[in-house]
Amino acid sequence: DAVRGKNPRGISLPCYVLQAKMEEITQAASLRLLRMSAGRYRLVVGNERVHARGSSGLDLFVEDAFSGDALRPVHTLSGGESFLASLCLAMGLSDVVQAHAGGVRMEALFIDEGFGSLDAETLDTAMAAITELKADGRLIGIISHVEALKERIDAQIRVLKRPSGSFIELRV
Repeated sequence: DAVRGKNPRGISLPCYVLQAKMEEITQAASLRLLRMSAGRYRLVVGNERVHARGSSGLDLFVEDAFSGDALRPVHTLSGGESFLASLCLAMGLSDVVQAHAGGVRMEALFIDEGFGSLDAETLDTAMAAITELKADGRLIGIISHVEALKERIDAQIRVLKRPSGSFIELRV
């Protein structure tokens, strides 16, 4: 019964293992998110039941230093803040996978959209994080239609639509 989640925390053995990995990923992600948010946000995996009938252990919260380190659900972040948190989680996952993969490097990361919801300052922050990853030797691919972003990226593969069909254009 305890293995199936019939215990005080309501967490099954598979969820317990996932929670441990999720905590490792959020710790790695939080290091980046703290920098990107000027020390404001840190990600935390919840270990309490959020719903009386549900299990516990895989809920994600944000600790907000500007609100006395109060924990709140991640869905309360603004669009730009959510984008940065998602970017940090992707990078944290990459860091953890690499750490456990016996020297195998994840050398490419593709980001599909989300940039349209960012204000200029948050876009600068996101681009600085992406530049940092690039400096670490990783290939970062961004799929976007945002003009302000296109102006900042040196090497581009553009998909152009024409009546005769679509084709690609390389810009370096």
